[in-house]
Amino acid sequence: MKKIFALASILLLTLSLAACATGGISSDSGKAFISGNGAAIFIAKSERRLAPDLSGETLNGDKFEFQKGKVTVVNVWASWCSPCRAEAPTLQEFATKNPQIQFIGILTRDNFSSARSFVQRFKITYPTLIDDAIIAGFRGSLPANAIPTTLILDDQGRVAARVSGLATVSVMKDLLSKVSGGNVNV
Repeated sequence: MKKIFALASILLLTLSLAACATGGISSDSGKAFISGNGAAIFIAKSERRLAPDLSGETLNGDKFEFQKGKVTVVNVWASWCSPCRAEAPTLQEFATKNPQIQFIGILTRDNFSSARSFVQRFKITYPTLIDDAIIAGFRGSLPANAIPTTLILDDQGRVAARVSGLATVSVMKDLLSKVSGGNVNV
């Protein structure tokens, strides 16, 4: 029994050291991430919680100050993420056609050069925050549990909905209509 325990301990130690030697699961490679299935969750008004402060430095070096008062779409993305590339034109189109809705990106697990190329390629006009520590602030409500994750905040800054994975036109239109209580242009 002692030999089995000793062998198991050595194996566990070897695996732990191997993970440390390679940096564990690398997020920079783009190979280790959780991709959602596009599932959407809507939260009733009475159960919504405040989002964290969404202020900070943007990808282009500006300072962004989040202000409540508008329905807000928060998209967590990375340039190496295939679903992020697929949904970028949809989100930009919604941002362009719906100026009454604020859009904010949060860059995660990416380098700035690749992210800037992504923004240029997809002609993203809304600000992208570069401090992905902000994401942890959503834990009390609907956390960003995949890349991409799209969160929708109501006009009081409370988390009202989440799309875990690729955000499609129909899902975005439905959720934004519910949260804003009005028509959303597509």
